[in-house]
Amino acid sequence: MSAAIQTQERRQFNQNLVAELQEERHQVWSLYCKVAEHKPFSCSPETQSLLTQFSQLLIDYVSLGHFGIYERLFSGGGELRDGILTSANDIYSAFSETTEAVMSFNDKYDTDQQTLTVDKLEADLSILGEHLAKRIDLEDKLCHLVLN
Repeated sequence: MSAAIQTQERRQFNQNLVAELQEERHQVWSLYCKVAEHKPFSCSPETQSLLTQFSQLLIDYVSLGHFGIYERLFSGGGELRDGILTSANDIYSAFSETTEAVMSFNDKYDTDQQTLTVDKLEADLSILGEHLAKRIDLEDKLCHLVLN
């Protein structure tokens, strides 16, 4: 396979990966808003189901960022310039913090418990929203690195 074809295939793969991430991001924000609209929160089966659905989508979304975008950046081998790797490394710590925030939210609210505790859900959603906003900014930087 020629280098030009490999480059074109790599670019197409990268564009598809970024598009998938952006679509999942959109789904996460839509579901985030849907969960937030349920105030005042109750321990109803509907709330539990919505939180479970949201938590599962969150995990898929952060996994795509960590194991999709970062893996793509670091698996490029010789095709990547040192500056790209340095930029990706500089972002990693803050990016990981947002992942940890999502994991904490997931651990707390994606549960099979019969009784859901929602007394801190509003505050936890607010904190999560701040982390997601930060993550979007970081993802946009990473996506720029992947596409260029």
